[in-house]
Amino acid sequence: MEKERREPHDGRRGLKSSFAAGVAALVFLVIGYQSALFIHKASILGILENRDVPDTVFVVEASLAERILNKVPEESIGSARKRIGGKDVYAVTVESVHEPQVEAVRRNAAPARVESFRFDPNTVSVRDLMRLGFTQRQAASIDNYRKKGGSFRRKEDFAKSFVVADSVYARLEPYIDIPLLDLNLADSAAFDRLPGIGGYFASKMVEYRHRLGGSYSYKEQLMDIWRFDREKFDGLSDLVAVGAGNVRPYPLWTLPEDSLKLHPYIGPYAARGIVLYRENNPKSLWTVEALAGAGVLKSEMAAKLSRCSIEQP
Repeated sequence: MEKERREPHDGRRGLKSSFAAGVAALVFLVIGYQSALFIHKASILGILENRDVPDTVFVVEASLAERILNKVPEESIGSARKRIGGKDVYAVTVESVHEPQVEAVRRNAAPARVESFRFDPNTVSVRDLMRLGFTQRQAASIDNYRKKGGSFRRKEDFAKSFVVADSVYARLEPYIDIPLLDLNLADSAAFDRLPGIGGYFASKMVEYRHRLGGSYSYKEQLMDIWRFDREKFDGLSDLVAVGAGNVRPYPLWTLPEDSLKLHPYIGPYAARGIVLYRENNPKSLWTVEALAGAGVLKSEMAAKLSRCSIEQP
């Protein structure tokens, strides 16, 4: 009976001994890993701190300067010549050459210099994102978002990216430059990417531009499109523009009747009236206001047409 009672006790002692040995081994493993990290870090710091200071040699005689320059690799030389006291003085700077492995450690471990410059988050390269202060992984994340069809319409959209910290956005916000979409240069695909616009309205925006004679004169003309209401316009008005250099003046005073009637502010009746007005009045009286006064154009249409860029008679 005594032997049977001692056996469980001996088993527990063996289990405790094994557990203690395992814990000790784990402690030594952790200490060894930490020591290896410390040694590795100390080695890198040693490489970074042991930077050779470039030697600067001032040489008065040109022949001596040439002999020195010929003894070192061309890519590691920087030199300048000045005229002092009637003589040519050469300032020769020779950069130390290191092993490729050492240069790689310095290049990878050296802290990146953070810059701030104007950029478009929709087109800025991964390399430039890293110059702006993002890590390579963060820059790649932004680039992957764009490659999958994502875009930043407004500055605030860039701030919402999960890799853009509030402090980083606060620094970069004045430098974010997202170009406005020119209504006269955009195609249906560009219009489709605007908020609240789908394939239907994108095609209608291109079609209406054609009906206007090839270009919009002001962005509020979008609301002339059927079912393009104020709410839809307000949702994108800060994202679009009409560049003055991209507006095509409408040839109101030279187009034939069948072309004039296609304009949304003219129509068949006014087109015929414009032709008759041109035939019976001198060019000095050819104005949109005069057409309205003569009853050729309705006041509402005349007000819209007067805001358009119109070719001079």
